[in-house]
Amino acid sequence: MRKKLWIIATIFVLAIGSLLAMNGEATGAKKGKDNNTSQNNGKVKNVIVMIGDGMGPSYPTAYRYMKDDPSTPQMEKTVFDKHLVGMATTYADDPEENITDSAAAATSMSAGIKTYNGAIAVDTERSEVETVLEAAKKKGKSTGLVATSQINHATPAAFGAHDESRSNYNEIADDYFDEMINGEHKVDIMLGGGTNYFDREDRDLIEEFEEDGYNYVDDKEEMLENKNDKLLGLFAQVGLPKAIDRKDSPSLEEMTTTALEQLSKNKDGFFLMVEGSQIDWAGHANDSVSAMSEMEDFAKAFETVIEFAKKDKHTQVVLTADHSTGGFSIGRDGEYNMNPEVIKAAERTPEFMAEEIMDGEEVEEVLDEYADLDFTEEEISAIQQAAETEDFDTVYAAVSEVFNVRAGIGFTTSGHTGVDVPVYAYGPKSDVFSGLVDNTDIANEVFNFLK
Repeated sequence: MRKKLWIIATIFVLAIGSLLAMNGEATGAKKGKDNNTSQNNGKVKNVIVMIGDGMGPSYPTAYRYMKDDPSTPQMEKTVFDKHLVGMATTYADDPEENITDSAAAATSMSAGIKTYNGAIAVDTERSEVETVLEAAKKKGKSTGLVATSQINHATPAAFGAHDESRSNYNEIADDYFDEMINGEHKVDIMLGGGTNYFDREDRDLIEEFEEDGYNYVDDKEEMLENKNDKLLGLFAQVGLPKAIDRKDSPSLEEMTTTALEQLSKNKDGFFLMVEGSQIDWAGHANDSVSAMSEMEDFAKAFETVIEFAKKDKHTQVVLTADHSTGGFSIGRDGEYNMNPEVIKAAERTPEFMAEEIMDGEEVEEVLDEYADLDFTEEEISAIQQAAETEDFDTVYAAVSEVFNVRAGIGFTTSGHTGVDVPVYAYGPKSDVFSGLVDNTDIANEVFNFLK
């Protein structure tokens, strides 16, 4: 009898084990399908690096509050949440500042090294270092840079140029034309702002690029109609307007789509860097309305990239931030509440409203026209007092603070903070970005893909 029971128990254990194994295989197959690993054996042909400048962990959390459906008991996941794989450390190798700026962080993510604040793809000895964009070009891949700042700003510059200082905007723009790889310009697609730096008294880089076969566009319709695989698109003198103020300029999603359409024509693949530049600018200004506007713009671009990667199956996407800006916090003044409806009520940014007030418009009329809120006498008075200073930054801050207080958003600084930043990934090699990584690991893993 005891022997029979032992046999029955053994058969039961083996049966359960078989069922669990079958379930594990099915789960693994499904996971592989979701991450494009089951059908391409982990091969990476295209690499897309997305950087939310200044997008510390509280920004995507606040964006989740913004996207929440209040009629459901749980808060819904956003496009970011679905692809979270880890966090990244961001410190700089600077004897005076160990909290990074955008240039040092971008150099870490483009070249895999730590360097000093302000460095554009140079090390602490001011020597040039190879970037992943340059490595991709050497492999015959097409390359692209997309940003809502000027295209020669710190983050895109650290991928496509070299300079001792991020402030040398003209020299960085010159690098895009002058620095060659195998007789070709390094960057095939450049979309963002910056006409002030490309069309100058001392040099007309736009004309030079056109003479070398690039199509130059300066409005959205021309960009969307482009058929050229060499494209320079500059849509503002410096940075583009904030997303909800951007009525004629292209969105980040539209610029990203245009870049993907052209870059994907190359049978050898491509490298693309896409930056949501002005999340950072909103953080510096302590402007929650602009911050969430920029997060929405960045999220839509991310969705576009994910859809492309799902169809392509050989594209690795990694999205992170260079640092966090502003000490953005959800909840303030002892109140345990965030009210996203206040931010949603703004039809234009506080920056835009401040410009209207500085141009002589009445405070109440501006608020009434561009925000669907009933403002108190105290709020209106505070902005009016700021307007009396005739200082734009003071007015901008006053308008922003009204929205911040009502929304329950706080800021601790107008600069950067040293917190770890989130990392998101999709594609055949996403596991290499999981857990706690350093920002240099972003570049070093991309270098591995390119091998």
